[in-house]
Amino acid sequence: MFLRRRHTQNDDSEQRDAKISELRTAIGPLSGRSAKYCTEACLRRYLEARNWNVDKAKKMLEETLKWRSTYKPEEIRWHEVAHEGETGKVSRANFHDRQGRTVLIMRPGMQNTTSAENNIRHLVYLLENAIMNLSEGQEQMSWLIDFTGFSLNTNIPVRTARDIIYILQSHYPERLAIAFLYNPPRIFEAFYKAVRYFLDPKTAQKVKFVYPKNKDSVELMKSYFDVENLPSEFGGNATLKYDHEEFSRLMAQDDVKTAKFWGIDEKPYQIANGHSATEMASEPALVEQQAY
Repeated sequence: MFLRRRHTQNDDSEQRDAKISELRTAIGPLSGRSAKYCTEACLRRYLEARNWNVDKAKKMLEETLKWRSTYKPEEIRWHEVAHEGETGKVSRANFHDRQGRTVLIMRPGMQNTTSAENNIRHLVYLLENAIMNLSEGQEQMSWLIDFTGFSLNTNIPVRTARDIIYILQSHYPERLAIAFLYNPPRIFEAFYKAVRYFLDPKTAQKVKFVYPKNKDSVELMKSYFDVENLPSEFGGNATLKYDHEEFSRLMAQDDVKTAKFWGIDEKPYQIANGHSATEMASEPALVEQQAY
C-alpha cells in the first residue's frame, strides 16, 4: 500500500511537471521582465489557480503579463505611495508566520485617503514588496487584518474592494496563504457578505474570521503565529507600533533591491530625511534582519 501511494505521488508529480512544460511551450518565447516573471514556480501557481488546466492557466498568465506591461507594478516606488501609508493602514510586519511567510498587516480603521486608484496602487506596491521579501522557497504571504477603529466612515467602497479582489485573484494567484480577520464588528460582516460574491471559492476558504473569545479561532491563530511575535491587537504579546519614517527608510532600501532585481536603471530620488534611495542602500541592510 505504501509503495502504491508513493507510486501515485510520483505519477502526480511527473504529470504536473509535464503540465508546467506544456504551459511554458504554450506561452512561447518571452524576453525582458516577462521572462524573469515566468519562473517555474510562477507557472505552477497559475496552473494551481486553474486546477492544472493548461489552456485556462495560459489565458490567465497572458492577461497578467499584459497587465504588468501597462500597470508596471515593479516600477512603483515608495515615495509615490508613501502618503497613503502615513497611518500604517497597510504595512509589512517585522515578523513571519510559523512557515516563514511574509506577513502584511492591514488596519482598515486607519484609512486616511479617499482615492480608490491610490489605495490600490499602495496595496499593489506592498504586495510586490512582500513577494520580494519572501524566504527562499516560499511563495505565499499571510495577512493579518485589525479592525480597531473600523467604522462605515473608514470602510472602502464595495467597488474598490471588488477591484482589489480582482487584482489579487487575477494577477497574484496562490500568493495568499491565509487572511485572518481579527474581531471584525458586525457592520463589517454585512460588508463582507457583499464582497464575498467576488471571491472565488479557493480564496474564500483562506479567509478566517477570528474572535478573541472563541477558543477554536484563537487556537487557529496560535497554529500560524508565535504569540511572542504576534501583536496584542491579534491576541499576542508583542506591541504593534508603526513608525512611518522608519518604514519609509526600509522601503527606500527595498526599492533599490527591487530595481536591481528587475534590471531597472534609476536615478536617485530624495526622500523625507534628505538622503537618496541609493544612499540608503549603502547603509546596513536592516530589511533582511527586521523584515519590517
